Amino acid sequence: MVVVTAVGAIGALTVLLASLLVFANKKLHVEEDPRIDDVEDMLPHANCGACGFPGCRPFAEALVLGQTNPGKCTVSSDAGRASIGTYLGMEVKAEEKRVARLACQGGTNVARNHAQYAGLKSCAAAAMVSGGGKGCFWGCLGLADCEVACTFDAITMDAHGLPVVNEDLCTACGDCVTACPKDLFSIHPVSHRLWVACRSQEAGDELLEDCEVACTACGRCAMDGPGLITMRANLPIVDYTQKHDTMLPIQRCPTGAIVWLDHDKGAVRGDAAKKIIRKGTRPDAPT
Repeated sequence: MVVVTAVGAIGALTVLLASLLVFANKKLHVEEDPRIDDVEDMLPHANCGACGFPGCRPFAEALVLGQTNPGKCTVSSDAGRASIGTYLGMEVKAEEKRVARLACQGGTNVARNHAQYAGLKSCAAAAMVSGGGKGCFWGCLGLADCEVACTFDAITMDAHGLPVVNEDLCTACGDCVTACPKDLFSIHPVSHRLWVACRSQEAGDELLEDCEVACTACGRCAMDGPGLITMRANLPIVDYTQKHDTMLPIQRCPTGAIVWLDHDKGAVRGDAAKKIIRKGTRPDAPT
């Protein structure tokens, strides 16, 4: 008798809770704007985060609510952004494309090792063993963690073990920034062509024994770009809020550590930079 009563009570409670849930669902249900699905379908489904939202769905929701603009999706095409703008009846504001930049040029043809790393082929793993063994503690280890992390095939390793970013494919998702244990990647607008391609915080010409293209903190670029470039922790810092469409600061750099990033030619070095003659790998280079 007790068991029957208990089962009946539990059954009644279950029915009551189910009824309350049904009632709450009807009262609290919020109809989702059907335009969200339509806008999401118009997006590239990259879910890269370049727009500032965690994925295409949240971005579509914000677009429908009028909280952002189709131009924020720099991964989409002009036609794709225009279609969304037309559908939602809003003006598409132009947004500058952003891409990943690498602050290192120390490939195997110009940089040396102090020790050979033998282990898991991963920059993160190598960095845990005395910094990876490279002569320049801040330099790229060349084991391609960034290339593996990039799901858009925007990063490839060159013949000297350095990552090369394809600006056309880069979505500024930031995965390479997270993957690099040396913090060599950062996200920048494509207009940031004046670029310090080094992260070493040491000074002096003796650095060139470990990397022929290292910044020696000579300060010539800062002298030639007053107000635009300042020296901090032995590195030139470019103030991109100033007018920076000039190649003048790279011209007297003796090592080519500060460069002009041309979309087609790649890193352009100044007139005073020592020419890089070695095409192969240094005997003491990272392997």
